[in-house]
Parts: sequence; C-alpha cells; structure tokens
Amino acid sequence: MSATQPAQQDQRQFISGNEAVAQAARDAGCSVASAYPGTPSTEILEFIAAYPQVYTEWSINEKVSLEVAIGASLAGSRALCAMKHVGVNVASDALMTQTLIGAVGGLVLVVADDVGLSSSQNEQDSRYWGRFAHLPILEPSDAQETYAMTRLAFALSEQYEVPVIVRLTTRICHVKGVVTSSPAETYEPKGFTKDPARLVMVPGNAKKRIPLMMARDQVLRQVSEDHPLNYTENGSDQSVGFVTSGAAYFHVKEAYPEAPVLKLGFSHPAPIEKIRAFSTSVDKLVVVEEVEPLLETELRAADVNVYGKDILPRIGELSPSVLAPCISKLMGTPCKDELIPVEELFPRPPTLCVACPHLGIYYCLSHIKNTIISGDIGCYTLGAGHPWNALDTTISMGASLSVAMGIDKGRSEADKNKNVLAVIGDSTFMHMGMQGLLDITYNKGNVTVLLLDNRAVGMTGGQNAPSSGLDIHGEATMQVDFRKLCEALGVKSERIHEVNPYELPTLFKALRSETKVKEPSVIITNQPCVLTERYSQLPPLKVDDDKCTGCSNCLDVGCPAILVTRRETVIKPNGKEKELAFVNIDTAACTGCDLCTNTCAPDAIVPAFNVDKINAIEVK
Repeated sequence: MSATQPAQQDQRQFISGNEAVAQAARDAGCSVASAYPGTPSTEILEFIAAYPQVYTEWSINEKVSLEVAIGASLAGSRALCAMKHVGVNVASDALMTQTLIGAVGGLVLVVADDVGLSSSQNEQDSRYWGRFAHLPILEPSDAQETYAMTRLAFALSEQYEVPVIVRLTTRICHVKGVVTSSPAETYEPKGFTKDPARLVMVPGNAKKRIPLMMARDQVLRQVSEDHPLNYTENGSDQSVGFVTSGAAYFHVKEAYPEAPVLKLGFSHPAPIEKIRAFSTSVDKLVVVEEVEPLLETELRAADVNVYGKDILPRIGELSPSVLAPCISKLMGTPCKDELIPVEELFPRPPTLCVACPHLGIYYCLSHIKNTIISGDIGCYTLGAGHPWNALDTTISMGASLSVAMGIDKGRSEADKNKNVLAVIGDSTFMHMGMQGLLDITYNKGNVTVLLLDNRAVGMTGGQNAPSSGLDIHGEATMQVDFRKLCEALGVKSERIHEVNPYELPTLFKALRSETKVKEPSVIITNQPCVLTERYSQLPPLKVDDDKCTGCSNCLDVGCPAILVTRRETVIKPNGKEKELAFVNIDTAACTGCDLCTNTCAPDAIVPAFNVDKINAIEVK
C-alpha cells in the first residue's frame, strides 16, 4: 500500500495522484466519471477521458456532476465524481440526501482540498463532509496509496451501500510518485431496481432511512478500528508519538523518523480506541492534521490526552519546517531547522496572460468612475489586482450577480447615484450565475452584467464548456447562445450587446451607455481564451524608442509582455513632479492583439517586423 514498499520493476509508473485516481477508476471497472474543472482536481477527469471504456463529461457544475454519478450508481454501475473542495459546497444538496439513499454500484467522490490556498478563495477541510454526511473517508498520502485507496473505495461503497469520499490535497494531486497497478477487473453493472421506499426521498421514506444511516455509522466505526489502512509504525523514541493522515504523514516521517506513528488511511470514522491504546505507548501524543482540528476535537471528547492545534498552525501545510519548531517547543528542546522567512521570498503575484481578452475590459473598468463592481471566481478575479484594481467584491462561484443585486437593493443614500456592475465569465455564468441574472430581472434590479465569454474554463487550463461548442473529447456539440439565453432569463433584447473586448472605444461606449440605463442590461464580450486553439495570433509589436514619451498609459492595460526599461522623474510646467516609464515589448511573447496601441497617443507601438517579414509569418 505505501510507497515505502518497493514496486516491481516491470510495473512501475511515475505518475501524479490525479493520474493515479484515473487509472484506479479504469482498473476498477468504473463506467461513468464526471467533474467540473477546479484546481487541484482538474486533471483527474482529463486523464480518465483518455480511457474510451469510461463515459466522461465536464458537467455544468459540481451538483450536476455528482447527480450524474449518483444516477449511474443507482443504475448499478460504478461511478466516480471529482471536484475541488469548494465544489462540495455546491454539490452538498444532492450529497446530503444521497447519504440516506446510499450507493448501489460503487459511488466514489474524490475531493481535492487546496491546503495553503494556491488557487482558491478559501481553505476548506473536506473531512467535515464525512462527519456531516455520515460518509467514510479514505486519505492517501502519495500516488501509490491514491491508486489503491480509490480502487478500495468502490468496493467499500458497494459492501456498505454508501458513497465513499477519497480526500486528496494539492500535494497529493500534483506530486508524482512510483505507482504499481494491480490487474484490472471487469465489473458488470447490476441494473436499475425499482425501490421507491429507498430512492424517493419524501419525508415518510427519508425518516425510515435515518436509523439505517445511524446503524451504518456504527458498523463503519468498527471497520475503521480493525482496518489495515489504520496501522502503527513503532519508533525508537517514545517521548513523542504522532497520529496523522494524508500528506502530513510524510512530513512527520521526514521530521521525526525515530518517532512512533499511528497512520490513518481510513480516517473517518476515526478509530478512537486504537488511538487511545496508542496514546499509552508514548509520553506525549500529537495529532498532525491539515487544516481543522477535527480528529483532535473527537479525541479530546473521548478523554484521550493529545496535543494538536494548541501547538501547531491551523492554516497551510504542516511541512517539516513548520512541524519542527512547534514540536521542539513542546519538548523543550532546541530546533535545528532553519526556516526561510516568507518576506525573503520573491513576490510573484498572479496576473492575466499576454493578450488575454479580459485585459481591455479591466483597463476600461479601471477608468470608469462612480461604479461599484462585483467580481466572480475565475481568471477575471485577477482584475482585482494591479494595475486595474477594478473589483470591489469577490465572494464565491457565481455570486457576482446576486451580490450586485444585493448592493443595488441595499444601497444607502450615499450610494444612490452609483452604478452597479457585475463581472462574470461564461463558464461561471453557466455554473451558477444564470440564477442570479434571473433574480435581477424578476425582482427589477438595476445591474449591468459584463459576461466575459472566452469560450473556455480559462483558469483551470482552457477546458471545453457549453460555450465552446466542443465536449471533453473535443468533438462538436451544441454551443450555447448567450444572447438568447439572457433574453430568455428576462433581459430585454435591446439591452443585450455583444462587443469585441479588443475594441476599447466600443467597449467604453457600451459600458457608459448601459450603466446609465435604470434596468438590467448585459454586455457580452466575444473573444476566445488565448490559451486555446480558438485564439488566432497576429504579428507581434514593438516600441519605437524615438517616439516613446514615457507616459506609461500602455502599462495600464496590464499586459505581461510590456516591460519597463527606464524610469525618469521630470518637473511639469505647473511645478509638480511626474514619473515617466519608458517601455519595450517582449516580441517573443506578444501576440499582436493591438490593445496597447489603443492607449499610445504618440503612436510609439508599431509592428515588430517589416511588411515582408510580417507576410512571412503564418497567421492562423
């Protein structure tokens, strides 16, 4: 099970945890796999999609994704659904009922927590869902365990008729390790069996299922106590021992190889009695768990004396450099590890891509006054950063429209003359934004919606969505018509405008005119994500040094291909100081989108090559 065991030479693969999930699903005979893209879980479905024997789909959101998997399970097939941690919040409505119904074919929910917030709006501990929804949780520590536990999860799901959560973290998802696969199995779907008393959750039926769920909890608790995934590793130094799971296990082993460790693979329900017995074998017992003190709280409630978040951080990964000083302080011993102060690390704030169609939009928004702008989750969240500073709120997936509606209805006298604008991307709009627009039109809100259609799920790598007209395999399918969709949701036809975001004057005009209208309106931008095949690159640009005045207006676009080469402070005729910034353009990165030329009064931005060379460039 553990990567510490040597793999057979002829079966070794060097793969990530996400790829291990995909291979395990295939080898377990999984028939249906669904997901909505979200870092760090995105690659799971991309890998599964390569296996033709498994039906795969990018679902419209996590709730739909889980419901598709639930349907497949009820049809007797094995099904897997993958999502990042915040996705479970979206899927929870279905999840909380499915726990009463249970599984027929193996139903596995793979949840990837973004411990340390590498690309998420919050740090959330998905182990709570096991407690909340009465579901078992398996926690692998590396790619090998991820493969084995995912396969085991299907079997457990069928044996105890319960969906099983496989909890990953970013480190497990993306770090590669040696994995030895086991022979694939053929799974024959059981077929759908009519059973309304179990499958139709009206109150009368649901009440009868709750005692069964409670009884299942007791069975699973004993399974956890006896399960080989929860095992002890003896150590030579009994002064301190650890209870841990997931990626934290290897952090503990690296920092304290001589210490006894109780490793939890079947981490919920927790094997309380096994941990209690282990606690008597060490002088001090430390619970090392990322992020929340869930196990620690349960152990304290069971009168097991442990240390946990009283000595360890509650946010981020518990790496050896984090663990060592905390444990040294507990033990009263000096810490030999030297920590790298965070402030010494070179800051690298995220930004939009070169030529991103959102650049011009945020350039315009940064110059619009007297407007409250509600943002959303996706690439366009970056509009909150430098140089645009264009967003005033960003809460959760699809919330920009509803929050804007609340700002409109809740505005005080001080804001009565301000415009309210919501920004949302095409995939996010379909994920959870459509309801917000319907709420605005139905309840007569005064909100202008900027729907940034780049025809992809851009933030997670440009995956296809209904806006692209392609499915997960790149095959043609329906393509949503946002104009018709917005009209169907109640926006007047004359209040819907489609704009090329690279045409700044047109975009400015549309924004100014629609924000003055006292009714719902939508501005749809229509250029594709630059990272997709749909984007057509143009010949690159350069700066004519003799014409550049150092005004730095082009820097306000925020394009990463524009670089400052020299700064100079001058005294203006009115006596005030002004800083000039002279620039050049990284021609190798420039795609010739022409946004910066719109901002350059002296026409200092020109084609990088002469006409003959431009003609020689193959333009898509």
